[in-house]
Amino acid sequence: MKLNASLLKSAVVAALGGLLFGFDTAVISGTTGALTQTYGLSPKMLGITVASAIWGTVLGAMLAGLPGERFGRRDSLRGLAILYLVSALGCAGAWSWSSLVMFRFIGGLGIGGSSVLGPMYIAEIAPAKLRGRLVGLFQFNVVFGILLAYFSNYLIGLGHLGPSEWRWQLGITALPAALFFLMLFMIPRSPRWLVKRGRVGEARAVLRQIGEENYEQELQEIVESIDSEKLHSEEALFSRRYTLPIFLAVSIGMFNQLSGINAILYYLNDIFAHAGFSKVSGNIQAVAVGATNLLFTMIAMSVIDKLGRKTLLLIGSVGTALCLAGVSLVFFTGQHQSWLLWLLIGYIAFFAFSQGAVIWVYISEVFPNAVRAKGQSLGSFSHWFMNALISGIFPLMAASSGAYPFVFFSIMMVGQFFVVLFVYPETKGYSLEEMQKRITSPNLKPAVPHPMQQ
Repeated sequence: MKLNASLLKSAVVAALGGLLFGFDTAVISGTTGALTQTYGLSPKMLGITVASAIWGTVLGAMLAGLPGERFGRRDSLRGLAILYLVSALGCAGAWSWSSLVMFRFIGGLGIGGSSVLGPMYIAEIAPAKLRGRLVGLFQFNVVFGILLAYFSNYLIGLGHLGPSEWRWQLGITALPAALFFLMLFMIPRSPRWLVKRGRVGEARAVLRQIGEENYEQELQEIVESIDSEKLHSEEALFSRRYTLPIFLAVSIGMFNQLSGINAILYYLNDIFAHAGFSKVSGNIQAVAVGATNLLFTMIAMSVIDKLGRKTLLLIGSVGTALCLAGVSLVFFTGQHQSWLLWLLIGYIAFFAFSQGAVIWVYISEVFPNAVRAKGQSLGSFSHWFMNALISGIFPLMAASSGAYPFVFFSIMMVGQFFVVLFVYPETKGYSLEEMQKRITSPNLKPAVPHPMQQ
């Protein structure tokens, strides 16, 4: 199957949720000083302000599967676009600290929900040969959204808008949110969701529209898959049948944060200060880290369907473990501070090449059609919950010794290497229906390799 215009447009539009995800996550970094001054925030209150969106993502990820199943992936994404829009306008017009926190939380609901439904929608319309790259568009947009937020903060800062500057910085998100909402009216529903709803004719039309060459055969496989799942319709997600998919989704979500990625990004300035730097340009850090993240995400997207998800995770585990060990050595010895920036850039490169590019693809692939929405929510929830937990604990760990958090993160990456090596199945080249047969059966590995794996 070739990549036609309709398929590409559908994937790009759904991935815009990732751009808003990245933008909303990073834009707060340019406003913390102004917010502290405007509302007289203590360090604890500032932490609550920043974390309010993160806890919103936890709840949004946990609940997104429900509307995703009932109203469909596409229509539920429209609802999330409205949440982004309300959050942006509400933060811009916040009349008190509590109202700002409330609207930040609403934005977090949108971030958490889009991290579930965006990759799920793309996975369900993408052919096996292109699924890794197309779902990878979501992560690419997350990274691009982070860069866009830094650039937006910089441009607004040039306007010298005074006390209202932070309102513009937070409110500007309304523009991409409105665009996301409108663009969602231009893409079709997920064919797999349509089949689950008994709308087989519409599903056939969508498969033809997105360029599926053997659309009748693909449709028949989807129908058979969903019919077989009806035999297990009374089973909850947490049943013995789905033990392996649950473990894979939860573990990859947890390991993603146990790598320390968001703790490092959130507290980057503090890390450099703790290492003895008197002043490091925030803009230069953002550009260096953001550009590295974007570059290696693009490289990973170009090879994820060739090298496979498992291979990327193994490479990333080794690279991030070594870089984190190097960072901890700098802190333990108090020497070679000049290595710190390069070690962190190397860490970001390995992370973007592996976990950053793989997580949303992998979670969207390992669950059968019957429980994919719930499973995607579970995997995303484990990611965001661990993010909130580690981001809150990191300053306490770093206060006693800057090295301890990085030793912990490095050990976790060593653990991830062995878990991936011995437990994780490769998913490249398999249709979602083929993966369903492999991963929910007693025998994980087929006796004969898939043709595309040879």
